[in-house]
Amino acid sequence: MFDSVLISPNQLREQFSQALSAMYRTEVPLYGALVDLVVEVNGQYLAEHSDDLPRSERDTDLVRLSQERHGAIRLGTAAELHTMRRLFAVLGMQAVGYYDLGIAGLPVHSTAFRPVDANDLAVNPFRIFTSLLRLELIPDQALQERIKALLAKRRIFHPELIDLIELAEEQGGLTAYQADHFVTEALNVFRWQSEAAVDEDTYQQLKALHPLVADIVCFKGPHINHLTPRTLDIDQAQAAMLAQGIEAKTIIEGPPKRQHPILLRQTSFKALEEAIQFKTNVGTWQTGTHTARFGEIEQRGVALTPKGRALYDELLAQVRERVPQPEADPKHYYHVLQEVFQAFPDDLTQLRQEELAYFTYHLQTDTVKGAKQSIEELIKNGIILPLPIIYEDFLPVSAAGIFRSNLAADAANDFTAQASQQAFEQALGVQVLDAFEWYARIEQQSLAQCLAVLHG
Repeated sequence: MFDSVLISPNQLREQFSQALSAMYRTEVPLYGALVDLVVEVNGQYLAEHSDDLPRSERDTDLVRLSQERHGAIRLGTAAELHTMRRLFAVLGMQAVGYYDLGIAGLPVHSTAFRPVDANDLAVNPFRIFTSLLRLELIPDQALQERIKALLAKRRIFHPELIDLIELAEEQGGLTAYQADHFVTEALNVFRWQSEAAVDEDTYQQLKALHPLVADIVCFKGPHINHLTPRTLDIDQAQAAMLAQGIEAKTIIEGPPKRQHPILLRQTSFKALEEAIQFKTNVGTWQTGTHTARFGEIEQRGVALTPKGRALYDELLAQVRERVPQPEADPKHYYHVLQEVFQAFPDDLTQLRQEELAYFTYHLQTDTVKGAKQSIEELIKNGIILPLPIIYEDFLPVSAAGIFRSNLAADAANDFTAQASQQAFEQALGVQVLDAFEWYARIEQQSLAQCLAVLHG
């Protein structure tokens, strides 16, 4: 008889993310080299800067520090997104944030599935950036119908996986034996398919519309298109990639290098050109190529408030206005980026006092119960310690920049349209969580706990 004890979603998410990583390293060997490089860079950084890091990071095992923090997939239909949301729920992951990538010329909108409890994030912070095709942005009505018919025929979830999702929903989880089966079946959803689901003419037609459309529509499933380990020094990691002959992106996406990092910086190696097979009208196969999969690196900083995010967006817009094509002159772009972002405070106290970033509050002593000190006095006197909250989400411009550079898209189509969060949530089956509200709640709860002890 099998054990009837249910394992935790954290344990299942850890098992799944490790299995997905092993599969991707096998499918994309260059990604394995990238992970090894990140481990080396992180080890060097820890050795040289350990006193500058929080204790949690100083004490973190190198392998865990460098483990994958996120991946990305692209879906074609509302039904696929709805079932994917249920699959991720089994792994303890919820939809956080809405991202309209139409503003960057991509016919998709997205969310990030991730853990939402701080303790769950500490155990395993794995997340999947998930995009859904927006058929309404495709200008050719006949092509819309053709794409709809192609997607209607495919089934990316095996019936056994659906049964396991339903079982997890009924039981409130899975046993270890059921979890093993679940992970095996779930991996098949994200596995690379070298045989296209369309003929080459159809593929080329959709690729001409946009390479992203071809990547979503022309295959039997939503292959994972990248995984992303975390580095403590993305500039050094970028330099190491180039030194090892890995063809990296020309620029690092996101804010400039700072003493106190904000939001998210990321880079990647260029997507690989991979052989795929197209079936001909006489039943034979012919070889073609497809470019979509790559390896990425991320460095995370403090989460910004709406006020901080507005300042970030304003400054980045100034940079883009002065340097509309950063990849053409990276040195000039970095110079302008650093110059413009001098307007963004690089001091933790200033970030907190000006309400530009989120912090958690930690009580250092409870010997002043009943004291009528202000929050600033409690912090100044060392009674409460504020610590920055790490940003756990994504930047639309950054995500779009990575996608566009790796798809080598030069399509002339303009997919800009009004965001459609309501339609996305209808397909999802739930509302996405507001990331700003999530960070604010963590901040407020931590401060309330401190004050409850002091004034209790």
